[in-house]
Amino acid sequence: MRLLLVACLRPRTGNATTAARIRDHLEAAGHTCILKDAFRYEGPSEIANLISAEKYEAALAIHLYKGGRLLQGSSIPFGIIFGGTDINEDIKHEEKHRVMGAVLEEARFAVAFTEKMKEMAESEWLLLKSRGALPSLSVEAEPYAGNKICVQTQGIMTTPSTTFNWKRFLQNAGIPQDTDNLCLFILICGLRRIKDPLYLVDVFSEWHRKEPNVHLAIIGPTVDPLFVSEVKEKIKRSPGVHLLQEIPQDDLHAAVKRCFAVVNSSISEGMSAAVLEAMDLDVPVLARNIPGNAAIIKHKDTGLLFADPQEFVLLSKSLMNDPTLEKKIVTRAKDYVKKHHSWECERKTYQSLILRLQ
Repeated sequence: MRLLLVACLRPRTGNATTAARIRDHLEAAGHTCILKDAFRYEGPSEIANLISAEKYEAALAIHLYKGGRLLQGSSIPFGIIFGGTDINEDIKHEEKHRVMGAVLEEARFAVAFTEKMKEMAESEWLLLKSRGALPSLSVEAEPYAGNKICVQTQGIMTTPSTTFNWKRFLQNAGIPQDTDNLCLFILICGLRRIKDPLYLVDVFSEWHRKEPNVHLAIIGPTVDPLFVSEVKEKIKRSPGVHLLQEIPQDDLHAAVKRCFAVVNSSISEGMSAAVLEAMDLDVPVLARNIPGNAAIIKHKDTGLLFADPQEFVLLSKSLMNDPTLEKKIVTRAKDYVKKHHSWECERKTYQSLILRLQ
């Protein structure tokens, strides 16, 4: 089949990485899959014209609102992959809530990264029906909700570069290379408010003043230019905290392997690929205790979950001073990723689901 995949494709963001991986899965099964950036299209009519002009036979969208709304009323069958902020955040807005319910009704299937995300979507969908906001749905159709939404975790494959230059990386970050016992934490995210990269900056900088060997590197693409200006200004006044532009995936994986720990401070997450990749690379993870992170991290078993910045520092220090705990966490996290985030299993799932669009 000739397939259209609509997603937010800012380079080196989670959505773009996921979209490219799903495209590879589908093309391995003999389909042609073309990626299109949702931000380039105003509404469904533009996508309808694209579908007609380029003769697509079926479509997929990542993110129930940002991608899904563009396929509403589509002349071809389509499936939806939840992003995270659609179910966790956009669902709170009445108009987006209505649009997403209508898109979900039209979709042949939907994919949630976690069981919790599936339950939330089903709950909201049935609630919409009870309000009469989806008049085409009948009571008899209700059991289909469970069949339509399936759970498929993110598939993870890490590929650290063998030619990565660690010294140059530190130099570009402005991190002194002669620091004794350098302890580098890395936070990887697209720079936007929902990722909250400034959440730990004050407390980390204060910690750095007392222990100059600890550093925090924030790495990621500009998603919200106004917010990035705010981030840059804040970091200028925060010793020990460094902002780096995104780097190629293979180099990023190599940098992660050399750091002490990966950090996630997001307000909301669907399922963080950066967290899972760190786990696969045998690097401990400290993550904000939110549902998306708690779904993949068991505290003090496969990672550490913090409730506030002060607890982040306490947990970091305990990890630095307890090699046994560190070894336990990285070992169990690696096992967890192998068992629950198989790239091969993800491939089979999408190659099977796409047959529903024939």
